[in-house]
Amino acid sequence: MKYRFGAVAVVALALVFSTGAAIAQANGKPAHAAIASAHNLATDAGFEVLAEGGNAFDAAVAVAAALSVLEPQSSGIGGGGLFLLRRAADGKETMIDARETAPAAVDAKDYVDASGNANRDHSTNGPLSAAIPGEPAGLVWIAEHYGKLPLSKSLAPAIRLARDGFKPDSRMLGRVAQRKEKIERYQGSAALYLVNGEVPKEGWVFKTPDLAHVLEAIAAHGNDAFYRGAFAQKLVDGVRAEGGRWTLDDLAGYTVKERKPLSAEYRGYHMVTAPPPSSGGIAIAEILNILSGYDLSRYDHAHQVHFAVEAMRRAFRDRAEYLGDPDFVEMPIARLTSLDYAAGLRASIHPDKATPSDMLPGYLDSQQGVSTSHFSIIDKEGNLVSGTQTVNLTFGSAFVVPGTGFVLNDEMDDFALVAGEPNAYGLVGNDKNAPKPRSRPLSSMSPSFVVGPDRIGVLGTPGGSRIITITLEGILAFIDGELPEKFVANRRYHHQYLPDVIDAEKDALSADDLKTLEAMGYRIDEANGTWSVGFMNAVSWDRRTGEMHAAADPRGDSGSGEVR
Repeated sequence: MKYRFGAVAVVALALVFSTGAAIAQANGKPAHAAIASAHNLATDAGFEVLAEGGNAFDAAVAVAAALSVLEPQSSGIGGGGLFLLRRAADGKETMIDARETAPAAVDAKDYVDASGNANRDHSTNGPLSAAIPGEPAGLVWIAEHYGKLPLSKSLAPAIRLARDGFKPDSRMLGRVAQRKEKIERYQGSAALYLVNGEVPKEGWVFKTPDLAHVLEAIAAHGNDAFYRGAFAQKLVDGVRAEGGRWTLDDLAGYTVKERKPLSAEYRGYHMVTAPPPSSGGIAIAEILNILSGYDLSRYDHAHQVHFAVEAMRRAFRDRAEYLGDPDFVEMPIARLTSLDYAAGLRASIHPDKATPSDMLPGYLDSQQGVSTSHFSIIDKEGNLVSGTQTVNLTFGSAFVVPGTGFVLNDEMDDFALVAGEPNAYGLVGNDKNAPKPRSRPLSSMSPSFVVGPDRIGVLGTPGGSRIITITLEGILAFIDGELPEKFVANRRYHHQYLPDVIDAEKDALSADDLKTLEAMGYRIDEANGTWSVGFMNAVSWDRRTGEMHAAADPRGDSGSGEVR
């Protein structure tokens, strides 16, 4: 079967090597390592740590920390992440949940205006929008439990980048311009990201010595350097001075969670993906289970899209109805990911007509982390890492506590602050995803592995609610035999239950496709520039031939994929 997704762009940033097959076949290990990330200097940081004797998990710490310096608009130690790991030595698969948590004093009234509607400013800007960061604890956890090197080694590239500086690319500078009005609200933010009150020009050297000091302290003292003591007091004082509700106990009480990944089978391939508090893995498994009942090769492309969209619609409906923080909410995960449940959903799909979302039963009437970053790693031992990290919206809350060198997230918007009312990305939810003291907001992050008889793929992406569908389309393309340098560039489409519209990248659908789908009853929005939020980075290993590939999405001008 060939599952098509439209025209393909040229990938100028992907570097691919195909050597060492004999070694790979002899010892069952890759002959090289492969890393793909959203910034070439972060990819270099990962390889630097591998050269120091580290493994994929040390490289993940290095890449993640480097991205926190290089891409403050997308991720950082003021945010959180989900890191999917596979250890080659014993086959252990686990997800490190470093998702942010609501402060204990969270008050839903802070996020509602006088008319009872969601207060978008409080949920997306400033310290009230910031949840307790999990990224620092996640990196420390990975290093201590899975890495081979001390943090002083794995954090060294990021510390150097923060101290010595680098020239930001047009993507970062454009995001500063996009958020300038909010950045200039706060003294610490304006001092860090603006020059004389203006957006920096091309060629500006961005240095963050305060962030270098924080990373050096974490390298020396681990979690205590961030979550306790003088630095924690500085964070709390800065947040509360601007109206936030953080306490020292919130920081000291933050804990990383290790969670069992979800898995699914599709056409002879085994998928490993993120469990709650990510909604991504459940949605991907549910969609694949629905599609498994069709021989899509029998249909034209418009009908392939039709069946995929109907599966997306039903998975996102279930996301809104059932999912939340697994430490606070009981969820019917086994049912949602079962083949029997998928068969029932499939039976409700008309072969030639769209299902209006308001016809789906049982949902309460009533954007996640568009600025997110993903990286993928395979090392020479065969260890795998798929890591997705975020501060949520572009530059998160836009709030920097003076003297810290990093922006805080605005993950409170990922909670269902007003039941049934959409967040910044049009996603809706109910009380299962309502903020509770120290609960984790639902995420769409979907770091994933795809394991076949001969081939392994590691992939993921930013993109808010589109993370789920972009990752899904990457999985399907990989199963169809496509290599990372092709499938990261494929044109994409998306449906998320509400709003009831297919959001399609330009050229993802042909004129005939559009005509056929519109006749079925679909509304289609061909977005042009907005798909830049998708920045997939993927690596693969063919265990039969030894061939390895790495590729960065061409939609971003700073990414790189390399095999060394």
